[in-house]
Amino acid sequence: MAKIRAHHVRITTFIQATEDEDKVLEAVGTFIPEEIEDEDVTLDVDETTGFFGNPIKVVNVEIKRSKAVRKFLDHFRELLSEEDRRYILENLDEKVDEEGTLYVRFNKQKAYLGEPEVDEGGDTIQVRIKVKAFPMRKESVVKAVREWLGE
Repeated sequence: MAKIRAHHVRITTFIQATEDEDKVLEAVGTFIPEEIEDEDVTLDVDETTGFFGNPIKVVNVEIKRSKAVRKFLDHFRELLSEEDRRYILENLDEKVDEEGTLYVRFNKQKAYLGEPEVDEGGDTIQVRIKVKAFPMRKESVVKAVREWLGE
């Protein structure tokens, strides 16, 4: 299996006023392997107000240490179904930005059930992986991700 390297990983989602915060955090936890030490995961929950004045919480998770990032990447790849992997590969050009970040969104409810599924809808958990590639160009990152997920 081809390996991929990354600088860091960020996971973001929103908790609407109608949602159970613990359940949303559990859904986010689906993406964090148990082998990662708690001190290697930064979790922030910020309160804000939505467009119509409704309270919203923004959940941001960050994994930076290389050992933890490697464990995350292995876990992330295992979470992907064959269908999701194929979808990402087919849409890779739109999933990678010019700075070398891979963006993948997952259905929040499915993640809570422990069955993460790629989803382009609005109620999602976004995973951003800042890929290490040389030279650091979009084409290099796309190639690295293609080799990593293409097996």
